[in-house]
Amino acid sequence: MKVNNAVITARVAHYLGCLQANNNEDLYMMLDNIAEMKRFFISLQGRDVDANELLGYLGYVQYIEDALKELMYDETATKNGKEYGNLVLQDKTGTIDAKIWDLNSPGVGDFDTMDYVCIEADVTLFQNSNQLNVRRIRKAGEGEYIESDYLPVSKRDIGKMYEELLAFIKSVKNPYLNRLLSSFFVDDAAFAKAFQFHSAAKTVHHGFVGGLLEHTLSVTKLCDYYAGYYKELNRDLLITAAIFHDIGKTKELSRFPENDYTDDGQLLGHIIIGTEMISDRMKEIEGFPASIAVELKHCILAHHGELEYGSPKKPALLEALALNFADTTDAKMETMIEALNAGGEIKGWLGFNRFLDSNIRRTTE
Repeated sequence: MKVNNAVITARVAHYLGCLQANNNEDLYMMLDNIAEMKRFFISLQGRDVDANELLGYLGYVQYIEDALKELMYDETATKNGKEYGNLVLQDKTGTIDAKIWDLNSPGVGDFDTMDYVCIEADVTLFQNSNQLNVRRIRKAGEGEYIESDYLPVSKRDIGKMYEELLAFIKSVKNPYLNRLLSSFFVDDAAFAKAFQFHSAAKTVHHGFVGGLLEHTLSVTKLCDYYAGYYKELNRDLLITAAIFHDIGKTKELSRFPENDYTDDGQLLGHIIIGTEMISDRMKEIEGFPASIAVELKHCILAHHGELEYGSPKKPALLEALALNFADTTDAKMETMIEALNAGGEIKGWLGFNRFLDSNIRRTTE
């Protein structure tokens, strides 16, 4: 299969031209088209297409997508020269284009990109798509909204998942490891809240509210099974490592709705950040055994399994190896489940998935 270079290059050039010209009518039409265009290029991976050429197209599409996110609020002008405001409003069901025709309306200048807002608006039809004509708008205050109503969120009950995690913490018999776990997940209310709300990734797997908790609980359950089957494993060490393995993501990624890499995330990564977090807390626990401390930190450092996957150490302990297997299993299973769900009702092959390094499809019923 060959790419029609002329057609695709023209299409990409058109989008870039719209972007550079700040032509908002075209920009908002692009919101509907960019995802389809991106999926098309991704579907070509692994086929008879020049890899460098394809990466170039994907780079252009990603640039356009990122730029569109930056343009979620801007000012433009009507045909008669009167300025108005363009917005894209979003909840967990999707996005909708909105217009503020009177920029002198109260509250217009009081909010920024990624803020929660309260609006009064009329629904109209523009180019066969719903659009909001905003009459009043203001920044929403704390307590006026539930964040999970506006963001992608775990299908599982976050409160119940956290209770399950706390039960695993209570099952850890070693007093030092139990105290270390409790200092984060029981005693530190701010951390507990952030952990329950955070995602486990920006895009690859569990990239939603409650994703970090869901992933951590799944990994912990797998490790609990391993500890029951392989009697050579130190269960307390393994369960503690499983619960702690991704806590660095609370600082590697910013909170929703941004859910993007922080400076610490870019410079250090969650493995180093998480190891530093537990190392600092260990120092506050009098008499924490040095041998347990170094073994737990090793498990955290080695949980990606390979140097090329971001771990500064490869597993040298049986518990570190088990943690790596559990983490990889849950991450890849969730990645494939999310890819299959994104394919909707498609029965055939969904194309090459670079994270799984394979072309994928659903199992025949």
